[in-house]
Amino acid sequence: MKIDTGDTTWILISTALVMLMTPGLSLFYGGMVRQKNVLGTIMQSFVALGLVTVQWVILGYSLSFGPDVNGIIGNLDWICLKNVGMEPNPDYAATIPHQAFMMFQMMFAIITPALISGAFAERFKFSTYLVFVTLWSTLVYAPLVHWVWGTGGWLRSFGALDFAGGLVVHISSGVSALAAAIIIGKRKGHGHEHMPPHNLTMTLLGAALLWFGWYGFNGGSAIASGGLAVSAFMTTHISAAAAVLSWLLVEWKHRGKPTLLGAASGAVAGLVAITPASGFVGPISSLIIGLCAGVLCYYGVTIKNFFGFDDSLDAVGVHGVGGIFGAIATGLFASKAINSAGADGLFFGNPSLLAVQSLSVLVAVIYAFSATWIILKILDRFMGLRVPQEEEVEGLDLSQHGESGYIF
Repeated sequence: MKIDTGDTTWILISTALVMLMTPGLSLFYGGMVRQKNVLGTIMQSFVALGLVTVQWVILGYSLSFGPDVNGIIGNLDWICLKNVGMEPNPDYAATIPHQAFMMFQMMFAIITPALISGAFAERFKFSTYLVFVTLWSTLVYAPLVHWVWGTGGWLRSFGALDFAGGLVVHISSGVSALAAAIIIGKRKGHGHEHMPPHNLTMTLLGAALLWFGWYGFNGGSAIASGGLAVSAFMTTHISAAAAVLSWLLVEWKHRGKPTLLGAASGAVAGLVAITPASGFVGPISSLIIGLCAGVLCYYGVTIKNFFGFDDSLDAVGVHGVGGIFGAIATGLFASKAINSAGADGLFFGNPSLLAVQSLSVLVAVIYAFSATWIILKILDRFMGLRVPQEEEVEGLDLSQHGESGYIF
């Protein structure tokens, strides 16, 4: 096996792009909360860069991608990156150093638990959050990665398609966010006090960084710098653009005005939905996926008011709904003409892929929700999940971190 310098260069660039998405997420979420919680919210995303990196190096990568154990989990042969060197690993990336693949996947592992924080923004204890992220990354994320992407993983062997993380990243985080929002409860004053975003310019900057980084997220998942990377890059952009428009139009019709927050949320919805399909569909299919995602995620966000849970920053409505739709849409629009390593979907003569995708969605939903519920219940028993009421009123910036985001 010979290392290809072009492929390696693209993966290193993509790794850097995906790394930038986590600080982008911190700004996206940070602008949506109240002023007194901006630093606490940013910290929940940013600290994952440190925490999950250490977990991934020591244990996470080996559990996720290590040699298979009964289709369920990787073994510990690669613990502390033992046997993960510069030689390519033909099971995952035959033309780039094994460490480059490990680093690329690390960035996915970092941002995924950070996405969950949007569901419990403005009320979660930072000390408990650190333990939660460590446990969730080990017990929820790593098994799902192995099932879907690991050599020998049972969902992969079953035929499930997930090009860049619809099941692994977005469904897992969105469904876990739902469990968290239910268990943790509503913010003090929710439904009675006005809680508008304090800085939508920050949110838009975060959305722009997410969109920018997503080219590496999806395009890099080709693990090479050829035509498949170009196709995934293109479909990523088209879906995001279409979802901006469809979200704005349905919001305009429903609320009377198109909003900047809606445009930013629509972009992320389109990016989420195209993620599992990005390397399997063509440009028109991605356009349709984006248009549908903007509408579905808009109503996915508004429906929380009907069910009465407080998903502070719409992690459930965007990542949960968008991820589920994207995984199912892969079963509709996938085409072997785009990616011969994939499969044809329903609209290309193969209804069985839709059944496989639907089952894989069901598995990811049940496992992520149940495991997250158990983790949070245990942490609530031994550490507590919420800050005390007086600290919530004061704000997380001062109560948890002893600093303020703005000094005038």
